[in-house]
Amino acid sequence: MNEKISLDIEIEKAVRILAKYLPVSQENSRKPILFHDIRVGVYLYEKNYSREIILAGVLHDALEFSEITQNLLKKEFGENVLKLIKANSKDRTIKDSDERIEELIKRCAETGEEALIVKTADTLDSFKHYTATENQSELEYCRKTTEAIFKYKPESFKDLIFDKLKNK
Repeated sequence: MNEKISLDIEIEKAVRILAKYLPVSQENSRKPILFHDIRVGVYLYEKNYSREIILAGVLHDALEFSEITQNLLKKEFGENVLKLIKANSKDRTIKDSDERIEELIKRCAETGEEALIVKTADTLDSFKHYTATENQSELEYCRKTTEAIFKYKPESFKDLIFDKLKNK
């Protein structure tokens, strides 16, 4: 099968799994989570990132906001995609928001450039959404996340997505 068609089918499978397991967003939601996850994945797809980065982009909130299991993700998408999703999942046992941001971004950076690319795409989409909805508290969260990304990003991570975030 054509590699592009195969990837498109995997992305569709990821969206179907999210739609099955994610709770339905309400009017008072910070942001509709399924649409956000799709936008992150599509952004990475349109920028020609690897299969693993794109799928992790689509699924980056799966463990955090749904009943989707690590075993399901590993079985359907492989160990590397699961590793990227886990790196991008907040540790809710950390109660302080600033500490939670720092730990998450540090973990992404330690996991590797692919994980930090997913987090950066997530942050770019969040900036866009919260700017459009004029949500100042969430924009502040995005700014703190951006600061942490540049604090922990190794110099060797040269992907252009980081330059795009720097301009926010």
